[in-house]
Amino acid sequence: MNLCRQILFFFTLTVLALPAYGAKPNILFIVSEDNGPEIGCYGTPIDTPHLDKLAGEGTLFRNAYVPQAGCSQSRAAFLTGLYPHQNGQIGLATWNYAMYSGKIPNVVTTLKEAGYHTGIIGKLHVNPKSAFPFDFKAITSSNFSRKKMSAYAEQAKRFLAEGDKPFYLQVNYPDAHRPFIKSVDKLPAKPLTGNDVDAIPYMGINHPELRQQTADYYNCMMRLDSYIGELLKVLEVSDKAQNTVVVYIGDHGADLLRGKRTCYEGGVKIPMIIRWPGAKGGQESKQLVSTLDLFPTFCEVANVSVPDTLKGSYPRPGHSLKSLVHGDNPKWRSYLFTEFHLHSNHNPWPQRAVRGERYKLIYNPLAGEINPGYAFTMGKKFFDTPEAQLLAAAPAQVRAAYKLMKKPPSYELYDLQVDPFEFKNLAGDPVYAKTLQGLRSVLAHWQKDSGDVLAFPQLARKLFDMIRAAGTEQRKALSYQFMEPK
Repeated sequence: MNLCRQILFFFTLTVLALPAYGAKPNILFIVSEDNGPEIGCYGTPIDTPHLDKLAGEGTLFRNAYVPQAGCSQSRAAFLTGLYPHQNGQIGLATWNYAMYSGKIPNVVTTLKEAGYHTGIIGKLHVNPKSAFPFDFKAITSSNFSRKKMSAYAEQAKRFLAEGDKPFYLQVNYPDAHRPFIKSVDKLPAKPLTGNDVDAIPYMGINHPELRQQTADYYNCMMRLDSYIGELLKVLEVSDKAQNTVVVYIGDHGADLLRGKRTCYEGGVKIPMIIRWPGAKGGQESKQLVSTLDLFPTFCEVANVSVPDTLKGSYPRPGHSLKSLVHGDNPKWRSYLFTEFHLHSNHNPWPQRAVRGERYKLIYNPLAGEINPGYAFTMGKKFFDTPEAQLLAAAPAQVRAAYKLMKKPPSYELYDLQVDPFEFKNLAGDPVYAKTLQGLRSVLAHWQKDSGDVLAFPQLARKLFDMIRAAGTEQRKALSYQFMEPK
């Protein structure tokens, strides 16, 4: 009899520990700022134990991308499941760029309708803000000074205590945005210096200043890991972790040379880790995935249909990642697309890119022009060392790549298998003519299917001239609505 009672007791405890039958899973969505996959579990030699553990418990995506390497543009894309040219957020919200309409269906409105309690901690950075009616909001500033960083976990604890409805909580951290602050809250415990590291490889220049900037960028990443560890501990203590899908991404690459504000891999390639209750841990996926896939993924978590686009004139580009996370081998995309328009009005440069398993094509519709983003990134705002001195420290092939970046040709073609940092343009090599033509055709079809009006070079010119004429004046970007897919 005692044995029967013990069995019944342990059975009861087990049942109580499981989520209620039919309960919808929660979603904890963690977004860090201005960082690519420079994390221990991706092979970077820095200490990130909490993210490494999360990857060990979930799925790490080796080829994850954002549609555009800019803060507002990236965030609007994952919240709407649409490319920037489709939702209208082609530039920074701080420069009054905005989506075409506040009525575009998005993650927040869709999950609220499905009965989710929604919250955001950290900045939204998308216009109009009214399009995203979160139930809970905290720390709404960008907080680039990293003040009161413990408040992120504290606010998450407060949110998680607000009831038993399924929840969607998006937590946005300011690391690793510039300035690259070496230490905050005594984190990391042992900051790196430029003597400890080489400059991040995709810059191609191992200059002392770039090594120090890389070191402090890595310090930001190690500190970020500590804060994410605090957040995940709050989730565990809440007893809701066993029914919570955890997603971690960076919003785009680091603010370093050939990173943020470009279509190069250093700008658009990001970390993505998903831990899904019931799915096998310690997996890696090499499939081409995008943050556009997160909206349909969240809809599948909530067991609701992905809403149509506002006008229903083009299909949503994303696909749920659930099957990949659960170890299936579904038919998947063969090509992935990214784009650029501008960040602030300093750096307009319309651009489109496509990559397959091995090769990548970048299209510059304004070939022959000086790319204003080049001078913006190479300037005194970011680097004390003059451009000529930085480039003098680079190999000849890297110097040629920077020259090309400054005044790009119509097409850039790269073999990512042998040239992962995109230093050798193959577009003019007749050996690769068939590859070039094939990717051009794929890109043209995507532009047509996605309603991209910049398929017409004259409209790319119009966009460039209008932004350049605006100078640095903050203004509403309503005049750019000619880009809206018809």
